[in-house]
Amino acid sequence: MENQTHNNPKPAMLGDRRSAQSAAFREKLRQMALPLAPLVQLTTGEVHPAFPGTLLNFWLLTDAQLEELAHFYHQRTPCRWTFHYPCPVAWSSDMPLEEKRRRIGRFIGLRGCETPIRVKTEEEIMEEARQARIAEDEEALRRKLYWYR
Repeated sequence: MENQTHNNPKPAMLGDRRSAQSAAFREKLRQMALPLAPLVQLTTGEVHPAFPGTLLNFWLLTDAQLEELAHFYHQRTPCRWTFHYPCPVAWSSDMPLEEKRRRIGRFIGLRGCETPIRVKTEEEIMEEARQARIAEDEEALRRKLYWYR
């Protein structure tokens, strides 16, 4: 029994074991550990206590923390300081959590947090093309029959 306890090396951490097996997992851990430069409040020069220090901390922010950050940095209630920040955002407390996270991400300068562009479905594109053809046909008919009016 004694030999077993002395011969066993210290068990590896879960992240160590997975990262040894997966390059993608190692890369994701590296990305999540990236530090974020703190943003200071214009009026006091202070950093909010909930400001995320790493990318992982950003993704773990709660709804209440996002609201506090928006308020602290003058984004929740527009005032004379709101538009003095590098990337002000429109804020509404009734937005879903992911929308709040995206807007705070844009506010603090994270890439990939821009307003998403809506992609049209194939059916919408086909309908627009059909409407355009109809409009072109009607215009061509009006030009041909201009003398008939």
